Amino acid sequence: MRRIVTTAVALALMGGAALSAPAVAAGDTRADRPSWSGAGVLSPGEVPDFADEVAPPAFGKQTASDVLATARRVLKGSALRRDPSATIALRDLWLRKPELSGKERTLADSLLARPTDGAADDQGFGYTVPEAAPICNTRLCLHYVPTGSDAPPSPDWPAQNLAVMDSVWTSIVDDLGFRAPLTDGVRGGSPLFDVYLKDLGGDIYGFCAGEKRVTKRTGSGYCVLDNDFAAAQFPGPATPTDNLTVTAAHEFFHAVQYAYDYAEDPWMMESTATWMEERLATQVNDNRQYFPWSQVYAPYVPLDAFSNKAGYQYGNWTFWEYLSHNYGISIVKKAWQQAGSLKKDGGKNSIGALQKILRKKGGFTKVYSTYAAGNLTPAVNFPEGAEYPFPKLRGGKRLSKGRRAKTFAVRINHLASASYAYVPGRGLSGKKWKLAVSVNGPLKRTTPSAVVVVHRLDGKRQVRLVRLNRAGDGRTRVSFDGRKVGAVSVTLVNGSTRYNCNKKTVLACQGKPLDDNQRFSVTGRVTK
Repeated sequence: MRRIVTTAVALALMGGAALSAPAVAAGDTRADRPSWSGAGVLSPGEVPDFADEVAPPAFGKQTASDVLATARRVLKGSALRRDPSATIALRDLWLRKPELSGKERTLADSLLARPTDGAADDQGFGYTVPEAAPICNTRLCLHYVPTGSDAPPSPDWPAQNLAVMDSVWTSIVDDLGFRAPLTDGVRGGSPLFDVYLKDLGGDIYGFCAGEKRVTKRTGSGYCVLDNDFAAAQFPGPATPTDNLTVTAAHEFFHAVQYAYDYAEDPWMMESTATWMEERLATQVNDNRQYFPWSQVYAPYVPLDAFSNKAGYQYGNWTFWEYLSHNYGISIVKKAWQQAGSLKKDGGKNSIGALQKILRKKGGFTKVYSTYAAGNLTPAVNFPEGAEYPFPKLRGGKRLSKGRRAKTFAVRINHLASASYAYVPGRGLSGKKWKLAVSVNGPLKRTTPSAVVVVHRLDGKRQVRLVRLNRAGDGRTRVSFDGRKVGAVSVTLVNGSTRYNCNKKTVLACQGKPLDDNQRFSVTGRVTK
């Protein structure tokens, strides 16, 4: 299996149709296997412009009234394509609520209120009948109503929800060591963390809402889960119990995040919450639906992108999966400690937190660059990577005695990459044949990098970082013996973490990147 995966770059450029599906065992016929367009090279139309794919800087300049209108749409189930998730929409409304007054302030209060606000809720979100006695343990209370559209599907469903949430708490707080959600005083009837069942429909699985600021940028809140995850509203292979487990893991982790910094960069909030799904519900694989928007399959979109058209902030759970697989599962907790707002925390933005925790791992730039290059072979990067669809290259060329060189040029935005492959063709058998790789990138102060990987036919990979000078240029030579080498890939990386922060964007530090659209080129030349 390893040989099939690691030589797939070469086979793809040779027209390997067998790679149009994930590299899995021949007997695997699971209906939930992710679909993908297969191996090969991206066409120009498959590389969208960055500005068309993610929310532009102006998005962060919405007025409080705009944020209110967005939250209202999302909770009504009439979200526009540009709208964020319910959790982020309510987080943003909570942060901006002090700017509202009069009827708008009243409306914001009703949107942020718990379902027990009742029929008086003019948004129609409150329970319309009195709630049943909540069922509680020593740290959680599960609230529901016994009749009506919000009622659970069976008498034992509330207890099952409480058990799942308690298991999630145990895994995240007790086992992984994250902070517990902060207490809400006596809201909901007790100091315990409150979870509500509510018919949310098929657009929203669940959400957590901030409610009370505690200290610095930490706060308490509550969670709402769909009351039944009925197949009619949530079609697909996942069962109601599967959907409950995944949603509980994701949303509860948002409540945990509020114990660190409720105003953290949104890409980090959503990507780590989606990563948490893999920890607690790896058998469900619901997060694979976001593969097309991960950097494994969309490396041209920045790591810190938060898109209101697509799911990059969810898809980039794969980055945290890479980190936890290579450096230990505690590294995500360390990142949140560095991003936290308390005195004992680091007080950093998402990228600053990553730079801190990766300083002794070779540095953020090296780690990010090897991640980007390794994404060409998912089986090497991820525990379940042999089941992942095969990614596409930005470009590739078969070289031979008659065609010895090829140059590719590209412009790359911050924290993004582009990968190319050179395949040894006719007449290049023998250890005398080498591939000379020349990289021309932007100035070194903008943090360009390049990673060359020799994909051998025996399944081994030889990884080499190209040393770039101050001008961003560098060269290296690697084996190009067609008897032993399937392909040589070159991944060009814009590793810039330079921002003009606090510009009300949805990127890291709410900043404007200083090094987008940087020009790179790579030339592969056959030599002896």
